[in-house]
Amino acid sequence: MIAILKYNAGNIKSVQNALTRLGYESIITDDPEELMKAEKVIFPGVGEAGSAMHYLLERGLDKTIISLKKPVLGICLGMQLMCRHSEEADTRCLGIFDADVKLFPPVDKIPHMGWNNFLTIKGELYKGISLEDDVYFVHSYYSEISSCTSATCDYILPFSASMQSGNFYATQFHPEKSAGVGEKILQNFLEI
Repeated sequence: MIAILKYNAGNIKSVQNALTRLGYESIITDDPEELMKAEKVIFPGVGEAGSAMHYLLERGLDKTIISLKKPVLGICLGMQLMCRHSEEADTRCLGIFDADVKLFPPVDKIPHMGWNNFLTIKGELYKGISLEDDVYFVHSYYSEISSCTSATCDYILPFSASMQSGNFYATQFHPEKSAGVGEKILQNFLEI
């Protein structure tokens, strides 16, 4: 069973719909026991870092997430909350990835919204994916490039399009909204 983490963020149902299309059963939960029992955990989200992190802390989900030994996939806000710190509401995050989250400089339209391709890719999530493949982004904040970066993209400046550290994977883009390319990336995660 795949567990989708329920917390103070949106877009969770579209992730469940994508898993159903791929033939996987999933549950949406904020129960630490269910998260510990699941084969894989997906940590998606659209929302604001401060209130989302508050929800996790209030329920002890921060400790649960950090302690997971199974494959975990953060998506969008989920990826940002897996970093050290976010400039959004000056939020201390989970610290899984050794990187900070910053607001894009106001030299172009913010948020970065729409389809974009990769500058670089590496790792298991990108089996069968090329640099020319487009994925869908919606974000005003970005994770800086670090030793955890597994893909990069450019919008105003180069940033982490995805990250990995051990059993923790994350994408800034929305694989569940990225058509066939996104489904392939989700499938690659589900097969880890």
